[in-house]
Amino acid sequence: MQIAVKIESPHVLPHLLKKKLVFDIHYPDIPVMKIHQLTSVRRMRFRFLESYHTVMVLLAVLVGVFGGLCAVGFRKFIHLVQVQAWQMPAFTLDGLRAHPPWQIVLVPAVGGLLVGLITHFFAKEAKGHGVPEVMEAVILRGGRIRARVVLAKMVASGICIGTGGSVGREGPIVQIGSALGSAIGQLMHLGERRLRTLVACGAAAGIAATFNAPIAGVLFAAEVILGDFAPTLLTPIVISSVAATVVSHHFFADVPAFVIPHYSLVSSWELGLYAILGVVSALVAVAFAKILYFSEDFFEGPLSRIPSVLQTVLGGILIGLLALRFPEIMGVGYEAIEMALHEDLLLKTLLLLTVVKILAVSLTIGSGGSGGIFAPSLMIGAMVGGALGTVAHSIWPMATASSGAYALVGAGAVVAATTHAPLTAFMIIFELTGDYKIILPLMIACVIATMLAARIESASIYTMKLLRRGLDLYKGRSLNVLSHLQASDVMSFPDGSLATTKTTLFELLSMFMANRYNSIFVVDTDDQLEGVVNFDDLRPFLGTHGNMGQVVIAHDLMHTDGYPVVRPDDKLDNVMRQLTNYKHEVPVVADGVLVGAILVSDVIHQYNNEMFKRETASSMCTAVEGVGRFTPMPGVAGMSMAEVAVPAVFIGRSCAALDLRNNYGVTVLLIKQQREGAMQIVGKVPDGNYEFVSDDQMLIMGSPSDLRRIQEMV
Repeated sequence: MQIAVKIESPHVLPHLLKKKLVFDIHYPDIPVMKIHQLTSVRRMRFRFLESYHTVMVLLAVLVGVFGGLCAVGFRKFIHLVQVQAWQMPAFTLDGLRAHPPWQIVLVPAVGGLLVGLITHFFAKEAKGHGVPEVMEAVILRGGRIRARVVLAKMVASGICIGTGGSVGREGPIVQIGSALGSAIGQLMHLGERRLRTLVACGAAAGIAATFNAPIAGVLFAAEVILGDFAPTLLTPIVISSVAATVVSHHFFADVPAFVIPHYSLVSSWELGLYAILGVVSALVAVAFAKILYFSEDFFEGPLSRIPSVLQTVLGGILIGLLALRFPEIMGVGYEAIEMALHEDLLLKTLLLLTVVKILAVSLTIGSGGSGGIFAPSLMIGAMVGGALGTVAHSIWPMATASSGAYALVGAGAVVAATTHAPLTAFMIIFELTGDYKIILPLMIACVIATMLAARIESASIYTMKLLRRGLDLYKGRSLNVLSHLQASDVMSFPDGSLATTKTTLFELLSMFMANRYNSIFVVDTDDQLEGVVNFDDLRPFLGTHGNMGQVVIAHDLMHTDGYPVVRPDDKLDNVMRQLTNYKHEVPVVADGVLVGAILVSDVIHQYNNEMFKRETASSMCTAVEGVGRFTPMPGVAGMSMAEVAVPAVFIGRSCAALDLRNNYGVTVLLIKQQREGAMQIVGKVPDGNYEFVSDDQMLIMGSPSDLRRIQEMV
């Protein structure tokens, strides 16, 4: 039987909750509700979410199935774009060469225009290769990714690849799957721990469905996305990877991404050549990453005045011009990889394609295109390995395998060196071949390539992008305490330090004596910054006599260049780097108008404040890395502390309504929330009226068994 009750006052709710007539109501403005039905639904949801393993297994299957379907749909969408753009049933190099030159240049340009419009107006996250954006979401936003990224990335990357952009489909599929997992987790109101796991499940599903390599999908998610191989995380990731592979098999059968001939290790002496291949692959991978981000800097620097939409058009035109001579660079490049594996390319072509492919990928992504760098890394590695194998086989034909074997190992080695993920790299190649004999050369080349690349450049091609944004990753945290602040947070308006070009020497000297600034800012009648006068510029005139003070004016002393200028929205960590090489105040300008100035002392003060906050949080809240590891309470036998994210079933409910001490055996000591990308302590110890929100981190006290129970609910 269902009973409808009209609640006139919110004061009635606590009484109903106490009598267990209504379960978990925190909407006192709802006029009518069916209590029996609401009670059943709420209790079922609570019991469902309370079991960590049950929830994650079911959701992992869901993410895996939908992630596999998205991967299948993405591949079919790319094929559709290729058919419509190039008017041929299948995208082949021979078919591409048959097109007139103007079409080979025009099609990528039109594709660039469409991609630029999508990323500019719909979702900026769809720009680039996708994996760094997923890593940033996992680290800074608890795994939260906007659901619109699924559609935006699929369409933008599909158009970019289908019209000839020199990028891969693996990065986009990873971002699509991760965004899908995040959307499902947010829809279920899961905590950050489960949300991050679902993001990794989506990434694993994407890789598994693309390469028909479920183990590689698991390793990629754990090694690259999460950086954690905890068993509680691996279980749902494995389930998602298997589910996505089953979906891929249903649509594309059990066919690997490449048709690979059988290779074998001819002689044990070859291992030395594979070690050399690892060294060469590392050097090529580092050069690839450097050129890629140089291209991004070039488009964001000297070409920044060109609208972003037109930059992608320019990138498409340049790709088309390169493709007139080297059509192999267009698209994902799988056909060129197979040609290298089957020894159908000459040494000169292999070397040229290595260089041209690096340039083409850099132009595509640097100009604002959308696509991954995984397949390009495979192609670059195949070209490098094929070239070295060709030379080795021509010198020692009886003691070495054919060049195709070296192309295969080189593909894995360059991927390992660019991503700093050797396990993922050689597992992908192994799953593609299914041949144990290739494992030993793969392991040697991939490990050497990764070690040398990490020695030359500590950041991978993914984390390098995050470093450029001020995010230095260490155990999943950002060490840059100023990266979430802007220049506007510390700037002050330089009252008493504004002058015009006609301000005299004596007036300038009076300004310096009357305020704390070491610089005077010269502006016109519209507050447009014209130059800066530093106190050192006045020193040569301080000992003069007569009317020199009335003759010398600011126009004669000011610097019109040679000093840094920042915008209000510039990151404070970048401003601090400029202050290290400039001992005076830095003007803050918006559209040419002086809006403030930043002193070195203000930045240092802000830095000290941020460090104090983090040190305080660290001293009061011990981060728990895994279930069962807690900090014992000094002087209280059997009691420990742990910092955990708020469980989803707590969100929107108050401490009094939850009655944590009686129902769960724990006491909340402190609440922290994520604000502006950093965890901050919220006021004092929460009282009974405090309602939990999704970004809360709780410092709780209780027995280890009770703490573990709360952790498993997250």
